[in-house]
Amino acid sequence: MEIFKYMETYDYEQLIFCQDKTSGLKAIIAIHDTTLGPALGGTRMWNYATEEEAIEDALRLAKGMTYKNAAAGLNLGGGKTVIIGDPLTDKNEEMFRAFGRFIQGLNGRYITAEDVGTTVADMDLIHEETNYVTGISPAFGSSGNPSPVTAYGVYMGMKAAAMEAYGSDSLEGKTIAVQGVGNVAYKLCDFLHQESAKLIVADINQASVDRAVKEFGATQVDVSEIYSQEADIFAPCALGAIINDDTISQLKVKVVAGAANNQLKEPRHGDKLHEMGIVYAPDYVINSGGVINVADELNGYNHERALKRVEGIYDTITRIFEISKRDGVASYMAADRLAEERIARMAKSRRQFLQNGKHSLTNR
Repeated sequence: MEIFKYMETYDYEQLIFCQDKTSGLKAIIAIHDTTLGPALGGTRMWNYATEEEAIEDALRLAKGMTYKNAAAGLNLGGGKTVIIGDPLTDKNEEMFRAFGRFIQGLNGRYITAEDVGTTVADMDLIHEETNYVTGISPAFGSSGNPSPVTAYGVYMGMKAAAMEAYGSDSLEGKTIAVQGVGNVAYKLCDFLHQESAKLIVADINQASVDRAVKEFGATQVDVSEIYSQEADIFAPCALGAIINDDTISQLKVKVVAGAANNQLKEPRHGDKLHEMGIVYAPDYVINSGGVINVADELNGYNHERALKRVEGIYDTITRIFEISKRDGVASYMAADRLAEERIARMAKSRRQFLQNGKHSLTNR
């Protein structure tokens, strides 16, 4: 892998390798873009097959956070960390404290958080060595479990998508097919049930399905049948890449809006949804409630303030649909443009500020 060539092609700022022999720490921090502010992105621990695979994952995820944070209106850039190791067997206190010291050494350029394979307890250990970490225990003044806030953002984004497709953002009486009923999706179903939506659910975990059936009156279908349901909205809340060649032709909905990451297997599937007239709420925008919530910790966490900002996902999704129509592009491309235009405006503003400062010094 030609690392510098890759970084130059996709305009990455920094790639940091962190090693601590005593604890077994092998971590890679990727910082993609800090135009809007310090990079914020979680720490993922995974048993990668190769170091190259770990590097590629860190780079890909960091860029995704740049777009996610920018589209969410946060004054934060994009970064990500991957720790190479088995999260079930390789963790120890020394590892996360050593990692915290590496973060501290970046002096605020990068702020971490919980991700796949890491927990609140791990973030607490990092917090022993640095304040540049979010998602720590509520005892330290953090926001706690992000799932309800993430679900609220998905709910608001879904209402915006319904407005685009149906001319009303009311979900009362709408039939919504929910794929996956995990922590975020369960709370989403709660919001939808409170608005008298009709729920169809599927999950590989039967206990999760049983709970949704019992508490929300949901109808259960097999996981292979969730795509073809006669519904108004399809809410993917489980695996990524579920909008693909096999599933897209089965959809009988006017809206796709859910919590899952990386819903489109390939960009062309977003184009296909657009051609089919299906309103798609881009995943990294509609599920950004979690990052909005933890970002509020940087100002001293206030739950009401965080929820108010999460409600703004409605307006952001609406703006994306406006850009989609303005530019004649699919909504996933419109989301990218929203993020890129915000970053470009800030970069221009900074350049002008620096030029004005140089001009002022020259004229003294």
